[in-house]
Amino acid sequence: MKSDETSRPIDPQVRIGHVHLKVADLERAALRFYCGVLGFELTQRYGAQAAFVSAGGYHHHIGLNTWESLDGSPPPPGTTGLYHTAILYPTRRALADALRRVLEAGIQLDGASDHGVSEALYLRDPDENGVELYWDRPQAAWPRTPTGELAMFTRRLDLSGLLKEIEDVKDVPKVGEGPQDL
Repeated sequence: MKSDETSRPIDPQVRIGHVHLKVADLERAALRFYCGVLGFELTQRYGAQAAFVSAGGYHHHIGLNTWESLDGSPPPPGTTGLYHTAILYPTRRALADALRRVLEAGIQLDGASDHGVSEALYLRDPDENGVELYWDRPQAAWPRTPTGELAMFTRRLDLSGLLKEIEDVKDVPKVGEGPQDL
């Protein structure tokens, strides 16, 4: 790749459209976790081998299949692959509702972080795929250096404060800081 090719940025309207995950058990992953716990809607199913789920009537945000992974196991630590799928919620209140769903389902959080630009919950789906649930603060509230550069960070997220968006909370589970990725 020539160095001059990197100077041309991608069109700013480009978005990641969907992620497609290999899973061991379609019922467990697609229906019980992504639909049952997180609340996505099943938009289409291809027999027992693939399912597509979305929010808000979109054709699909997440595809799940067993084409190469039926009854398989997660890749071992120390291998390459997808770190996590990040699911963007429109508001802090919507993220709080997602946290409540996860806790009610008895799913353990790997971490919960305030990154300055966003607040994020980290967990694993039934196939050990990393999942980040997050909301972005308004761009005007993003932390910046004195010269105007973005200054993201990773700090422990106050889960009680987050849940107060939707309910009066006294006890929340203790979790560590989320991954150091930004």
